[in-house]
Amino acid sequence: MDDKSDQCGVLFVCMGNTCRSTMAEGILRHLLKERDLTEKYHVDSAAVMHWQVGNPIDKRTLAVLKENNIDPFHHVARQITRNDFYRFNYILGMDDFNVSDLLSMKPADSKAYIGLLGSFDPSAEDPVIHDPFCSSKTIFQSVYTRCYAACSGFLNRNTPRTTV
Repeated sequence: MDDKSDQCGVLFVCMGNTCRSTMAEGILRHLLKERDLTEKYHVDSAAVMHWQVGNPIDKRTLAVLKENNIDPFHHVARQITRNDFYRFNYILGMDDFNVSDLLSMKPADSKAYIGLLGSFDPSAEDPVIHDPFCSSKTIFQSVYTRCYAACSGFLNRNTPRTTV
């Protein structure tokens, strides 16, 4: 589907676009496929900072996705652009720093919702999904669990309704 104007655009954003945001992207793509909603959404991820631009998904992220039966996908880290604020309906950061950066970048006439992905997890006490980059693979698994619950919660609240 080339024309994305009739799709709900969801952009996940973290610091470097190699761990959390790509994990959430892979999870949401998986959930959309399971629910036969792939054609109704346009999903991507990006970074607020530039230092990881051009790099692949973190190997630990890919390993955790694979262990959880999420199909691997090709992604090259990229930095968020001004155009993203017009292309996506939802721009979901992983922590308060991401959201603060996004709000400072957001053009005044953009209608994109900016918020924390973790706020869509009804069971979470803290909506922040912490950066696992300098951590062990065990921490990546806990980030997976948080992202999965939040992506499921997002879809439960934002699935397009069909009329009969």
